[in-house]
Amino acid sequence: MSAPSSAAAIKIRVEGVAKRFDQSGQPVEALANVELAVREGEFVSIVGPSGCGKSTLLYMLGGFLAPSAGRLLVDGAPITGPGVDRGVVFQEYALFPWLTVFDNIAYGLREAGMGAREVTATAERYIALIGLSGFERRFPRELSGGMKQRVALARTFAYEPSILLLDEPFGALDAQTREIMQDELLRLWRTTGKTVLMVTHDVSEAVYLSNRVCVMSQRPGCMVEEFAIDLDHSVEREQVVLSPAYTAIRNAVWIAVRQQVVVARRGAA
Repeated sequence: MSAPSSAAAIKIRVEGVAKRFDQSGQPVEALANVELAVREGEFVSIVGPSGCGKSTLLYMLGGFLAPSAGRLLVDGAPITGPGVDRGVVFQEYALFPWLTVFDNIAYGLREAGMGAREVTATAERYIALIGLSGFERRFPRELSGGMKQRVALARTFAYEPSILLLDEPFGALDAQTREIMQDELLRLWRTTGKTVLMVTHDVSEAVYLSNRVCVMSQRPGCMVEEFAIDLDHSVEREQVVLSPAYTAIRNAVWIAVRQQVVVARRGAA
């Protein structure tokens, strides 16, 4: 896996972002002075203690929440709401239970006014890409958890957003299915070259998938450390995760997150 060139354009920029919530009349600082830049085609993961504001930041980038201070930009333009340039995949599958695999993937394409032939060709291409050929007419209730998340990924990729925002996309899956889906996502990313920003609690997952891992502090969350990652994904998964390079960077990220967790616990004591 090669990182984007240093000359690649900045796709996502977060500048001095803060977020405050009002809970029972009391202000709660979720984020404070967050700074982040993600280059086009980069895969960046954010890790940190529970409650540090990782998902809040992702929702703001998706346009679902507004910052209390600072700016969030895509291609240099401020984010003012949700947009088709940003595809979001949540931990929940969020599929329409009354639609088949094909129609779930085709739904957004039809809503965008795409012609019938192009809808069919696009949906079929992504069904093949995620390895679900033969399941086109199945309903979500007939699919395993891993299959449902493949459909959710394909539905998001199909309408060609330039940015993919992932919020714990594999958190509900068992360990074996999670690994399969990680490899599926890695293959889709390498095939399409999209910009990906993922929030996860799983340090091993973040290191395995990403060009760069950013560590957030305890609440109010801000970026405190980052790690560049350059693993050889041309070999089998087993060779990657058993390599000294993977072990070293995984341990370094784990220690960085662990330090923030310990600080958070001491503050809550």
